[in-house]
Amino acid sequence: MMSPVDNPILEARRLGNPPPALVRQALLAQHDRWEGTPYRLGGTSRHGVDCSALVQNVFAETFRLSLPRTTGEQVHEGRPVSRDELAPGDLVFFRPPGIYHHVGIYIGQGRFLHASSSQGVRISRLNNSYWRRYYWQARRALTPSHLAQRLLSDVDA
Repeated sequence: MMSPVDNPILEARRLGNPPPALVRQALLAQHDRWEGTPYRLGGTSRHGVDCSALVQNVFAETFRLSLPRTTGEQVHEGRPVSRDELAPGDLVFFRPPGIYHHVGIYIGQGRFLHASSSQGVRISRLNNSYWRRYYWQARRALTPSHLAQRLLSDVDA
């Protein structure tokens, strides 16, 4: 848990940011916490994490929202969202070659946070030729307003 002094959410709230900006700020803070974590299939910690465990951990730590453990289960969360309606906090899914699907969290501005099997936890562009080719669908577990409310209620607690 971050202290109120280092909490970017408090700072973002003081600046009067709307919900999507608060959610984006919180996700960028999570990127800072997880950056450098290597990819490990089945991993669930900062010693090694796979894509669905990263998503599960970020949602639990940031928004106090419990998501299922696997990509196959996460793809049924919330409601479908078209690619042109993506908002920070939406789950983005991909079907790259191989037996496993991939999931990340949209952070806005055409980028998403994920655990890359080749580079570990990072932020990538949706329009990168690889990710654009294998994009599958997006889901919204909660709207940015509801995610921001969860953020702010945690800060005020």
